[in-house]
Amino acid sequence: MFKKMTCLISFVLPLVLFDSASAQILYWDAGGTDKLWSTPANWSTDTVPTFNDDVSIDEPADTHCEIQAAITAQCVTLRVGNSSVTTNLDISGGSLSASGAYVGVDDPSGHGILNMSGGLFSTGDLHVGLAGTGTLNMTGGTIEVVGNLLIPGGSGTGSVSLRGGTIKASNLRITSASGSMNITEGTLILAGDDTTTIQTYIDKGWITTYGGYGTLQLDYDVTDKGKTTLKAVYMLNPNPANGSSVNVSFNQLQWTLPDPKLPGGLVTCDVYFGTNPDIEANPKVVIRQAVESVSVTLAPLTTYYWALDLYDSSISTTVPVHLSPILTFNTMNQPPIVSAGADVVTWLEEGVVRTGNLDATVTDDGGPIPYTVHWTVVSEPNAGAAAIATANAEDTRITLTAVGQYVFKLEAFDGEYTSSDTVTINVYNDSCEAAKSLPNYQPLAGDLDGDCQVDAVDFALLAENWLKDNTLAE
Repeated sequence: MFKKMTCLISFVLPLVLFDSASAQILYWDAGGTDKLWSTPANWSTDTVPTFNDDVSIDEPADTHCEIQAAITAQCVTLRVGNSSVTTNLDISGGSLSASGAYVGVDDPSGHGILNMSGGLFSTGDLHVGLAGTGTLNMTGGTIEVVGNLLIPGGSGTGSVSLRGGTIKASNLRITSASGSMNITEGTLILAGDDTTTIQTYIDKGWITTYGGYGTLQLDYDVTDKGKTTLKAVYMLNPNPANGSSVNVSFNQLQWTLPDPKLPGGLVTCDVYFGTNPDIEANPKVVIRQAVESVSVTLAPLTTYYWALDLYDSSISTTVPVHLSPILTFNTMNQPPIVSAGADVVTWLEEGVVRTGNLDATVTDDGGPIPYTVHWTVVSEPNAGAAAIATANAEDTRITLTAVGQYVFKLEAFDGEYTSSDTVTINVYNDSCEAAKSLPNYQPLAGDLDGDCQVDAVDFALLAENWLKDNTLAE
């Protein structure tokens, strides 16, 4: 079954050894009435750490240290999990800077956890697992590692779950099989070309994605100039894409089922779908079927959640072999999409007037109100040379009475957003001038008078000059 996947990013920073000639060590003791880093009473000295202080967060898990929006935190060396208990540092906003940091430091039975869901964390080296267990859970924000991201940083065990946000580092080094990284929605960016090393970690199974139900995309100098970038793509190819916005008329969830692990097996699925972020609180719209789509009805201005349990009969008939991440999309209002039509080249009829149609297309999601449109004349050869029959209709009749260039603009308004597009109409005296204006125009062989036709006039000109010679004589 699904459990609500709320992953925070654990940030483990390489620890600069406490060189305390001038620095003091501040211990987190959660002595205040809240759990905020910025509260003096939460520290052993009743003062908030500064850039001159080393920090050790060693209180049990139920006394999380929290850095939220508007908090600017700093220290020399950061230690999370420097004892035999499980300790958490949660970063949901604001910023934290350190010269170096460890998560899971010196006790093999201790566990340091860094959960990051927003904000900025910057450090020198970042060690996830030194002698203890270090965990980095990331769902948002940015981690900037000036030096090395080490997993683990020593004899301990380190794991990074990159489910959102971005980690930037000079290098990533997974030093043993005790280190691992799982990437789903997040992005890893490394300085220079580190593709060979990263591919080695992938081949060893130290870097994975979606529990084997995804594909890692690794490149150098493509996604980010001069950098190595690692992202993940979910193998089930969900449609709508995770985090996307769709038109309220969208009516079918789609996905791709993997092949069974063993020959003769059958992969089936359960699909949860609804508006509750607690995925199991939503109904199952598919129950143990080998299908890859299901019809749904959407409401405007709504966020939806869906997820899949996969069953493979070649492995188990009762236990799901894969629980997909919770996928989300919404029907929030999107601006109308406006096409005023293709540009036109035409000519006056009998040298006097040209009438025709403006043929536009507007696509909208239906909210918050039915869209309205309005045509205007942006430019014309002479004042009053253009007339629009019905300015508030997508397709309308126009009358043009002069040679030159006309530009018409169509605006569509859906009650919140306005979108627009223009169409240009070039009008010439006649069809030959219009034809000659085209970039691919090629004159006809034999069109001696340049009227775009080979006719008796051209023949007469040819006959008049038949056998004449205007070459130079000696």
